[in-house]
Amino acid sequence: MAATRTYHHGDLRRAILSAALEVIRSDGVAAISLRDLARRAEVSHAAPAHHFGDKAGLLTAIATEGFDALAAALAAVPADTAHRLREMGARYVEFAVGHPAHFEVMFQPRLLHGDAPELIAAKERASHALRSGVEEFPAARRGPDVRRAGLAAWSLAHGFAALQLGGSLPPDDDPAAAFRALFDARPVAEAP
Repeated sequence: MAATRTYHHGDLRRAILSAALEVIRSDGVAAISLRDLARRAEVSHAAPAHHFGDKAGLLTAIATEGFDALAAALAAVPADTAHRLREMGARYVEFAVGHPAHFEVMFQPRLLHGDAPELIAAKERASHALRSGVEEFPAARRGPDVRRAGLAAWSLAHGFAALQLGGSLPPDDDPAAAFRALFDARPVAEAP
């Protein structure tokens, strides 16, 4: 009779999340299957459902983890940093490039349990960190509407990160430095 191997995971939840992030990095979020993740973690096919409920629950956990990591990266820029908003944008880009699987999941609300309290809280922490940088940006450059300025700053960093990850920009050894240069560039004057 063949011996059966049993596996004990000190943290099965983390093992499943890690396997899911690996699948997303290599094959995209559409390739996620709870049954496949169970096979990769060498556990019963019911184990992922026990921890996450369903695929949306797993992706919600990944998005929550991503928003928390993004919030920490943004908050780590000291308040007294010259060009703080630019540095926060550079950290945003570094986060995206360093965590592409998280980044891919975080901004696809149709795949998530959007009403999950932990996701809502993590998104708010990231949003608060970004807002703090916008609020400190000189009013002469951001204008009177802080909300609109925040959307513009987020769009610039997010768009740059998405283009970088999608391969639409020339390869760059330091995407954060490229973002800083873009942020500092003056807008092109309108043609007469």
